[in-house]
Amino acid sequence: MTLSGKTAVITGSNSGIGLGVAIELAKAGADVVLNSFTNRDEDHALAAEISKNHGVNARYIQADMSKGSDCRKLISDSGRCDILVNNAGIQHVAPIDEFPEDKWDAIIAINLSSAFHTTAAALPMMRAAGWGRVVNIASAHGLTASPFKSAYIAAKHGVVGLTKTTALETAQEPITANAICPGYVLTPLVEAQIPDTMREYNMSREEVVKNVMLTRQPSKDFATVEQVGGTSVFLCSDAATQITGTTISVDGGWTAL
Repeated sequence: MTLSGKTAVITGSNSGIGLGVAIELAKAGADVVLNSFTNRDEDHALAAEISKNHGVNARYIQADMSKGSDCRKLISDSGRCDILVNNAGIQHVAPIDEFPEDKWDAIIAINLSSAFHTTAAALPMMRAAGWGRVVNIASAHGLTASPFKSAYIAAKHGVVGLTKTTALETAQEPITANAICPGYVLTPLVEAQIPDTMREYNMSREEVVKNVMLTRQPSKDFATVEQVGGTSVFLCSDAATQITGTTISVDGGWTAL
């Protein structure tokens, strides 16, 4: 399939899952808008590299996803938004009674409220174009829970609910909304955690991955950013025209337990 002629805006996409999704969409022919809260030369260089490698128009637009006004401005500054991928997210781990209020507020804002603001700004563009796809990157924690991650889990459950409501409000239009729920994905951030965990538990890399990091992932293997990106491309394809308001788990069987 081809996404030539479409423009995709991916939040939180200068690294990790977001960047992986952006690259897969570019491979399928979509022009892409990268985003994060920084505004470094490296950020713009990433967009230039995608343009060069895949023959599409790729741009980087700085926007702080903790601010609703920035979220909406990102969409308007993009000029067009046929595909919206809400990926931006942060994490903090603490018991509920010790969870810092500022961390709660930031996680809800960046992981959940940003998706509301970008969707609200993008839907009129999609309606004007006569076609649209909203792909929300939720999490296995949007379908299940773990201790000490109250804000993240509340936000990701909220993303799943927002996805369903978006789908219902656009059900009779050529617009779909779906959520991808990854388990553990091998990103540079996760990779960087492995050596410290090896030292902490006096384990090999393989032991740390299987027995510590992937205890809840039955496949005992990480998902990849390319797999999440490929799932995003599928959801934007004609084959997925009647797939809306649902979740697709890329979690190695985590939520089957």
